[in-house]
Amino acid sequence: MTAADYAKARRVLGRRDPVIRDLMRQFGECGLARAQRTDPFRALLHAIIAQQLSTKAAATIEARFAALFAGRPTAATIAATPDDRLRAVGISPQKLGYIRDLCGRTLDGSLALDALERLPDEAVIDALTSVKGIGRWTAEMFLMFRLHRPDVLPVGDLGIVKAVQRAYKLRLAPTPVRLTRLGDNWRPYRSVACWYLWASLDNKGR
Repeated sequence: MTAADYAKARRVLGRRDPVIRDLMRQFGECGLARAQRTDPFRALLHAIIAQQLSTKAAATIEARFAALFAGRPTAATIAATPDDRLRAVGISPQKLGYIRDLCGRTLDGSLALDALERLPDEAVIDALTSVKGIGRWTAEMFLMFRLHRPDVLPVGDLGIVKAVQRAYKLRLAPTPVRLTRLGDNWRPYRSVACWYLWASLDNKGR
């Protein structure tokens, strides 16, 4: 998305949804672009390492992990590194298995990371979820923060559920069906709307 695309998204969302309009006024410019990770392999590596960890803990482990590879981990260098060295920086056995699978699929070409840019959203999700440890939510975050796709709505994201309940003053947490229905009003800029909802929880992106 370009600056012009973001300006158009703000106009469309502000016109259609007064709640999102108020969040945009409160939080200003959308920060999706600032949070973008340019390298697809490292974006997926980050997603696996960060699973079920606080932001601080994930950053600590990821920094130690990157330091093993002079700040530039690749599928080939990780694949050539013994398990005990990877475990020593805080990678759990389960996540180590996920990382090994990601590296293997990247190296044998069964996961063509460079081709993902050209695929439609659902095809990207199908490709990524073939990797162990990568579910739909992780694939949706990849679409939003790596491929910069403008119209993604992660209905399984607990932050979005909580933010919508709070912002729209709902008595109960919205179901995926209700979130999908509400998100229809944000098309084709559901990713932008989600960033503002995250920002309302002081997340300011992922």
